Amino acid sequence: MVLKKINTVLTAAFILFILWFGAEFILSPETTAPTFGLPSWPSGDGGGFLIIKGIRDVVLALVLGILLVTGHRRALSWVLLVEALAAYGDMTTVLAHHGSVTTAFGVHGVTATLMVVNGLLMMRETREVASAPATPAPQPA
Repeated sequence: MVLKKINTVLTAAFILFILWFGAEFILSPETTAPTFGLPSWPSGDGGGFLIIKGIRDVVLALVLGILLVTGHRRALSWVLLVEALAAYGDMTTVLAHHGSVTTAFGVHGVTATLMVVNGLLMMRETREVASAPATPAPQPA
């Protein structure tokens, strides 16, 4: 039961963080973009891609939120593991474009790794529930 509470709090924190960050990219990409870790602002009309990044983050958070609220914890654990790939991808993008190494590893890398840990802990939690012996239904006499 303690593991379930820890997993729920961690997942809720991820949902809120991802929603907040995504909303910031949608509402004010010019002020949020420098915190992503890339060295320069996109040229031309590249600002639209920042809004796309924000929409991606909001959708990722909503998927987690729906699975959490509906109690689909096993699916939630898998989605946490898969969505960590987006954060690892962000880390790789920042590094590949000569951005801030500190931000790449300290923000994106740590976030992705914590999502993996949360997903694995939730897998463990749901495995324990799945392996519990089922009580047979009472049979009519």
